[in-house]
Amino acid sequence: MELSRAEFERVVDEALATLPKRFSDRIENVVIAVEEEPTEDDLAGFDDADDEEVLGIYRGIGLTERSFGDAPYLPDEIAVFRGPINRVTRSREEAIEEIRETIIHEIGHYFGLDEHELP
Repeated sequence: MELSRAEFERVVDEALATLPKRFSDRIENVVIAVEEEPTEDDLAGFDDADDEEVLGIYRGIGLTERSFGDAPYLPDEIAVFRGPINRVTRSREEAIEEIRETIIHEIGHYFGLDEHELP
């Protein structure tokens, strides 16, 4: 089972639409992108990237790390990786759930949560 690029993007949009309003209203200047695979730079930040698939990544500075006097930031980015998610799921339903969980996890990083604080 593999979601096409178009279907994968639809599922990402659907997952974003289901975020609780109290969180979605606070997300600003963040691009959510579908990418096929993580880059070497993406993988360099993971100790266990050789042992398991990297499904998504947050590229930016978490809200708790910012200060009022900082220069304006470029948009943060959350990348959701189609290849790895297609490899670790066996059905459309599993893929939908994995995409949703990945987006929520990466949004947690945007809000300043560390890896050990996230599900």
